[in-house]
Amino acid sequence: MKKGMIAQGKVLRMDFPNKGIVQTPEGDVVVKNALPGDTIEFRINKIRKGKAEGQLLRVIDSCREQGPTCSFFGVCGGCTSLSMTYEEQLRMKEEQIKRLIRPVLEAQEKECRVDPIQGSPKAYEYRNKMEFSFGDSAKDGPLELGMHRRGSFYDVVTVSDCRIVDGDYRAILTATRDYFGGRGITYYHKNSHEGYLRHLLVRKASRTGEILVALVTTSQTDSGVREDALLAEYRDMLLGLPLQGSYAGIAHIVNDALSDAVLCDRMEMLYGQDWFYEELLGLRFRISTFSFFQTNSYSAEVLYDTVRSYVKEAQEGYEEKTGKKPVVFDLYSGTGTIAQLIAPVADAVVGVEIVEEAVEAARKNAAENGLENCTFIAGDVLKVIDTLESKPDLIILDPPRDGIHPKALPKILSYGVDYIIYVSCKPTSFVRDMEMIHAAGYQAVRIGCVDQFPWTANTEVCCLLERL
Repeated sequence: MKKGMIAQGKVLRMDFPNKGIVQTPEGDVVVKNALPGDTIEFRINKIRKGKAEGQLLRVIDSCREQGPTCSFFGVCGGCTSLSMTYEEQLRMKEEQIKRLIRPVLEAQEKECRVDPIQGSPKAYEYRNKMEFSFGDSAKDGPLELGMHRRGSFYDVVTVSDCRIVDGDYRAILTATRDYFGGRGITYYHKNSHEGYLRHLLVRKASRTGEILVALVTTSQTDSGVREDALLAEYRDMLLGLPLQGSYAGIAHIVNDALSDAVLCDRMEMLYGQDWFYEELLGLRFRISTFSFFQTNSYSAEVLYDTVRSYVKEAQEGYEEKTGKKPVVFDLYSGTGTIAQLIAPVADAVVGVEIVEEAVEAARKNAAENGLENCTFIAGDVLKVIDTLESKPDLIILDPPRDGIHPKALPKILSYGVDYIIYVSCKPTSFVRDMEMIHAAGYQAVRIGCVDQFPWTANTEVCCLLERL
């Protein structure tokens, strides 16, 4: 095989996260986003150490009857498996995780219970947060607002019939695009660093129906445009939309950073407040514009109920040995969701999180939920655990996608607790960290995965570890 060559083949399987393994007479080729069972055409774009990687060009023959449920499937860079049934997708993800963790389980002596994958209670319209980008779909084309085109850093498509969000998101998205497009307002160009419109952040509580909207712009107001009048009219337009939910707040955020991330230099509320309430498993959580919270509230309940069952299993083992409730460290605690859910079975819970806003939200949430045995500390886990006076009996780890800092993990393991629960939103990071966890004498006794992100390549993994 040579670079640039166009070939055909059948997709044997998809390895995590989205690596289609395509069978050809010349050998297997990795083609991203190629779905199992499809016969595809692809172009070889890389050959490294004798292994070929290709780019999907088209599906010649599909083994599935269900067609895409979104007109932007394959164009938008979001969903990867909308042409499958949800049951097929769950089976594929379960097989991916089993292949991924097989070396972990083969490296240990203790037998591990692997639970079946748990799906999201809602496969469509499940997301409670979206970050849309302003741009165009072709150079000098009309204003677009939506997701980046697959494989492109610049092109944007207005995903007006996106199926992973509900009708309120779609209405706010198209109305915002039409409002600013009709007035000729410019978007921020990443090369020239000029322009006004950057992002639209929309959050909606799945249980309470409250909505937060944040328009993110630069400080470069278009010539001849009165920004205060422009934003006041925009606010009134949003408030006039017929929505199922209700607005908690509408904000204008100024961000002049060069990166494409949604950041905040300055925020002004155009309406209401910058937070709303969401409800999970009988508890209420206050969520602000930039607070971390699971993007699928329905599946988050499944995940956290799974974590709670693992905690109960560990807690019962600890109480049987000691006759008392454990002190729990919830490291990378975010807004304190897990900490508060397990507080009733713990003597005390200490949460550590680097994002100060999330810690403040966790403290307020715990107070509103009447939980007096939760303490939340703002800081880097790597540094904070050196300053803690209390010692844990049980540790919960829920790190960001890159996993645990390699210098922090030995410190965490040095506590020598009997049980650790590891929650991972990126299973490859979990598998990497397991090498050091195994070396410290821990082995997996129970592993399960929860589909937090239907139609995408991601899966959440939860693992109960016991020290031998």
